[in-house]
Amino acid sequence: MKDITINVVTDFHPKPYGRDPEDSPGCELTCGKKFREDKLAPALKKAIADDCDVIVDLTGYNRYGRSFLDEAFGGLIRESGFSESEVTKRVKYKHDHLKTVINIIDDRIQAAINGSSK
Repeated sequence: MKDITINVVTDFHPKPYGRDPEDSPGCELTCGKKFREDKLAPALKKAIADDCDVIVDLTGYNRYGRSFLDEAFGGLIRESGFSESEVTKRVKYKHDHLKTVINIIDDRIQAAINGSSK
């Protein structure tokens, strides 16, 4: 099957921000929880069923907060019930300009695997 690609700034929101909808006005549209629940988790569920990967392209925005990335990616394990192997095998992510974004995602997934809280 063909991989599933999600471009965060075009498929979700041009300025993703926050962990939860209650964080600040507007976060109900921009937060990591909404991204995970509306975009990333359904894509991962489909990828598992179709034996393909989810490619998350974060290029186009340079101010991702740790809380957004933690809730979106670490939350797959912590909140959405996906296993370590499902997430690490099927979810790929990239940012063409900021390696730090990738490092934060790696760290937040590892923290979720280790059972660390937010």
